[in-house]
Amino acid sequence: MYDRIKGFRDTYPESMGARRWLFDTVESTARGYGFREIDTPALERTEMYVDKSGEEIVEELYSFEDQGGRDVALTPELTPTVARMVAERGQELSKPIKWFSTRKFWRYEQVQQGRFREFSQTNVDIFGSAEPDADAEILAVAAEMLTELGLQPDDFEFRVSHRDVLGGLLESFDDEDATDVDTEAAIRTVDKRAKLERPQYLDQLVAAGLSADQAERFDDLLDTPESELDELVAFADNDRVSKAIENLQAVLAAADDLGVREYCTLSLSTARGLDYYTGTVFECFDATGDVSRAVFGGGRYDDLIGDLGGPDTPAVGFAPGDATLSLLCQRAGVWPEESLTTDYYVLTAGDTRSQAAAVARELRSRGHVVESDVADRGFGAQLDYADSIGAETVVIVGEQDLESNEYTIKDMDSGDQTTVPVDEFPGDLERPTFADFA
Repeated sequence: MYDRIKGFRDTYPESMGARRWLFDTVESTARGYGFREIDTPALERTEMYVDKSGEEIVEELYSFEDQGGRDVALTPELTPTVARMVAERGQELSKPIKWFSTRKFWRYEQVQQGRFREFSQTNVDIFGSAEPDADAEILAVAAEMLTELGLQPDDFEFRVSHRDVLGGLLESFDDEDATDVDTEAAIRTVDKRAKLERPQYLDQLVAAGLSADQAERFDDLLDTPESELDELVAFADNDRVSKAIENLQAVLAAADDLGVREYCTLSLSTARGLDYYTGTVFECFDATGDVSRAVFGGGRYDDLIGDLGGPDTPAVGFAPGDATLSLLCQRAGVWPEESLTTDYYVLTAGDTRSQAAAVARELRSRGHVVESDVADRGFGAQLDYADSIGAETVVIVGEQDLESNEYTIKDMDSGDQTTVPVDEFPGDLERPTFADFA
């Protein structure tokens, strides 16, 4: 007996049915907005992630040297891969490019609630548009995915910000006394704001180059309400903050037109830890706080394709994963029951295999899930099996019934059964059950 590797999951049929429902709903929503499905490699060159995030990223990768002597890694995320794909064919692809993909990823990190070392997520991206409408459509797709799953407006919220608000504010402090602020380090600290005790949080801002007084003032500015953004612009007194606030307001106005503004909350402390974000960023949270971490997030990354050697191409996207999204659905009470379901079990009694097979084929041709005996079981054992797989209806094809030119139809919930002439089942009914013949 071998143990399962830590951070990896076995998914049995009962649970897989619920996960399939989740991704089918997410993918169907993306298709409705015109996103086209792609598939991508499980391996990429390790160098691509090092160039993007630095040498320290290797500690978080499943990386190795393959038999051709290449340093490769199991993909920890999709954004660099799709950016590479656009970089390779960017000139010949019609813009905007709207892609989605559902697949597995791997990260060697600490296992905790909603976080595994192997996980599945759906990436949804728009390439080739820098307009606020593209950011707003990403928010709209994300919101509709959640409502299609059965979630209500009071179940979740999108905390929306703009990376240049933070960067511009930090520049304004940098200019105060010619201090050398490490902007990226400070933004990464802001990204951890909710997880750190305030003294530790402020100490990390100081370590990033702010004075103690600046750290306090900077943090206070992050709580600026939407109605007072003009005052924030006036305080910063630089084009970077001014343009960021203008863009952020345009995105929220477009989100209002698309009917999803109610889900969006201004949150200037929402930073997203990845360095490649350049504009609007957002994170989805459980509105009740029961799911303590971000359910998913996304944002604009306009420089990444150019950094990978392709043409300068604006891009925006997000990526919901099954681990955290299932936690939100469970908390909200919309997660489906994890059980096996089968529409029909065709039971053979005696030498009736050919007739039973014909019934099963006809029911499957109408789109139903149909099982029949493949283990040479007796009558009682077949009924027990039908019950174990959640069969709704059992069609008994027995020698004695066939002598009378009949089948027996049994409802498994009630245990009631009746007979029906062979030429009337399934007949013209799309989904015939016991109730149709009782």
